[in-house]
Amino acid sequence: MDDNQEELEALFQQLREELHQNHLQEFRDGFLEMHFYDQGQFYQSLNQDERHLIYSYLSPKELADMFDVIEEDDEHVDEYLNEMRPQYAADMLSEMYTDNAVDLLNELEKKPVAKYLSLMDSEHANEIRDLLHYEDDTAGSLMTTEYVSIVANQTMRSAMYVLKKEAQIAETIYYTYVVNDDNQLVGVISLRDLIVNDDDTMVSDVMSERVIAVHVGDDQEDVAQTFRDYDFLALPVTDYDDHLLGIVTVDDIIDVIDDEAASDYSGLAGVNVEEVDENPVKSASRRLPWLITLLFLGMTTATLINHYEELVSKASILAVFISLITGTAGNAGTQSLAVAVRRLAIADNNEKNFGKMILGEILTGLVTGFVTGVTIFIIVGIWKHNFILGFVIGTAMMAAITVANLAGSWIPMIMERLGFDPAVASGPFITTLSDLTSVLIYFNIASLFMERFINH
Repeated sequence: MDDNQEELEALFQQLREELHQNHLQEFRDGFLEMHFYDQGQFYQSLNQDERHLIYSYLSPKELADMFDVIEEDDEHVDEYLNEMRPQYAADMLSEMYTDNAVDLLNELEKKPVAKYLSLMDSEHANEIRDLLHYEDDTAGSLMTTEYVSIVANQTMRSAMYVLKKEAQIAETIYYTYVVNDDNQLVGVISLRDLIVNDDDTMVSDVMSERVIAVHVGDDQEDVAQTFRDYDFLALPVTDYDDHLLGIVTVDDIIDVIDDEAASDYSGLAGVNVEEVDENPVKSASRRLPWLITLLFLGMTTATLINHYEELVSKASILAVFISLITGTAGNAGTQSLAVAVRRLAIADNNEKNFGKMILGEILTGLVTGFVTGVTIFIIVGIWKHNFILGFVIGTAMMAAITVANLAGSWIPMIMERLGFDPAVASGPFITTLSDLTSVLIYFNIASLFMERFINH
């Protein structure tokens, strides 16, 4: 544990003591001096009785600042809200940034959501209701309505006045968006421009009319890609008529990138990689369906090997190399799968030339298969003093790797075309499928040359 962590643990212990000893002012001073993230870590480490003391020590606004940084998918969020007085919880949600409050409410059942909305003032409740209507994983579900907007026929002085007035509730002030009388987005001006230009300069003379915006229905992955391409801190969200509806900020996109990465890892592994804190029984119940499915697919491979039992009985040496060929092909297929999923994730629609991707993976499979095949041909030939056997193993290896590479790239591309997440074409599935095709290739090639390498 480093010094900062030890210092933080000591502070947490001190805060707990002040909490239990009812040292109100000392607790508030120490707690409110911490970063919001550290406040959240402390809060989540407390038991229910200790959290009840927190609710009596902190105002809804002070608690809202902390809840803005707590992950909305925390499994205890509904528990936290339920243990608060309903009015206190509603006031706390009203004080949060709208997009964060919406994320929390999306984790709850409809009945408590309706309860909290009914206890809020109408303005905040209506803003939250508007955002709750947008589909999950879209720009609309990520955006906040707390931004600063001005009109083009203002001076820098009046624009700065608006900025200062709205800064307290705005989620970010680095960009100020310029709209017309119909609230259509027509430009953007940075905080730097507001500061460095003369007070009497018109906004229309300074603003940039080329505004990069995202549509309210855009997928969150596409929004994240736009952030990545342009290095923005925020992006405006518009409807089909260019009306400014809200903004997406970079902190929300960091969460999206983290979620998408976890989703891709889960798909590639065939298991939820975020289930580390679950108990063994619950973890097993989530993994078993996929494992049982793969077990039946694996039985197909076993049945195929059994079909070639007579061949193996005549040349038992073939059994030695089954796992070598299937394992290497499975590894090649997993590599191809990972590359294909990544390419599909970062490529624009115009760049998704599926034919070119497939051809590239076939050539890659041929090159890697040829080099690997030649290597194993030499090794087996020298080891077993039988270069015909080495040729069989090397040829089977080359063909199996090429087919595995093709499957690893082709399957996620097909899933992309069908509208599914390509990452669900998981590594275990590709590996098991590669086992099946590798065994089929291996024994068919071996049967063609069996007489030659047996009598060699």
